[in-house]
Amino acid sequence: MPKMENLEIAVRTSGHRLDAFLACGADGRSLTREQALALIENADLPSLLGAAASLRDATKGRVITFSRKVFIPLTTLCRDRCGYCVFRRDPGDPGGRYMEPEEVLQMVESAKAAGCKEALFSLGDQPERAFPEAREFLQRRGFHRTLDYLAAMTELTLKQTGLLPHANPGVMGQGDLALLKASNASLGLMLENVSPRLLFRGGPHWQAPDKAPRVRLETIREAGRLQIPFTTGILIGIGETRAERVDSLLAIRRLHETYGHIQEVIVQNFRAKPHTPMAAHPEPPMEEMLRSVAVARLILGGEINLQAPPNLSAPDYVRLLEAGINDWGGVSPVTRDFINPEAAWPEIDQLREQTARAGFTLHERLAIYPEYIHRPGFVHANVRAPLECLADLNGLARNGVCKNERIL
Repeated sequence: MPKMENLEIAVRTSGHRLDAFLACGADGRSLTREQALALIENADLPSLLGAAASLRDATKGRVITFSRKVFIPLTTLCRDRCGYCVFRRDPGDPGGRYMEPEEVLQMVESAKAAGCKEALFSLGDQPERAFPEAREFLQRRGFHRTLDYLAAMTELTLKQTGLLPHANPGVMGQGDLALLKASNASLGLMLENVSPRLLFRGGPHWQAPDKAPRVRLETIREAGRLQIPFTTGILIGIGETRAERVDSLLAIRRLHETYGHIQEVIVQNFRAKPHTPMAAHPEPPMEEMLRSVAVARLILGGEINLQAPPNLSAPDYVRLLEAGINDWGGVSPVTRDFINPEAAWPEIDQLREQTARAGFTLHERLAIYPEYIHRPGFVHANVRAPLECLADLNGLARNGVCKNERIL
């Protein structure tokens, strides 16, 4: 951590003050930046985890959710070149292309037969701005932009299969968000971090213009204005400081306090990938992940759902429950994690067993969290009927076909 950063935070915070800060967070009171910095730097880990878990238990109970999804990599072409990414491709690279509509439908139909209820669309950011091949693909099919093609594919998925799309396409403007809301149960964009320092030459985002914090925060803000249930989060271990993690979480909290639309925050740990500029970059240890997740719970409070991906912390992922998460995220029984292909998702039966051993009950949810299903303005009319077909009376995923059953 830079020396000036050490000077900024209260490195000699007394134990008495730390206990008071922990009690404040555990009670669900909003932590200040000073309090959050003191906790992430100086609180002993067992006490920090205990406070976060206490807040989770008081607000979310002992139910842990996950979404049974199919992962659809609509295009791997991307104009950004993040230092840690193996998902993106250039035209001509193996796998560097768009999926055809027939491929999308085939994948979604197979997933539906396997019990999936969410269709997660992930794709590169604005490839048509970098590659003539991307523009030609889109123009042959009557589209000018990848986001327009995405909207057509999520609409096709919703109408033809009834699975609930959740698109995570990168930076979006107001018009893009409004268009996608008409065929998506929710949308997402990882903030990753608010520090512009990570965009400097040699940093993880220096060749990724769409990772500028200002434009990503504006996308999240516009989603709030449009009442879109939204998923965002931070990526830890890419060269940011702990203080920059805290600042990122506080920025997310401020947006949610204004618009009430952040349904879920993901705390994701960096995993080094071969053949990337950051292949030799150290991965954050489990203790650092636990500390970051716990502070995220205390900063965000009990209302926002907190997720950490189990496949990125295997085999010890069950420890993340100690840090206050209440969701495992999307887990696919039919497709791999194309963003982290080296990290297989756990089998759902294994996830259920491990969650139960830790003293929790696992329940399947949908791409939209229960608290947003009946909140006025947050579900588009086009999405309402498929959503009600898949939801039980508690707003979680039902068993069977188009029949609501109470399971809690």
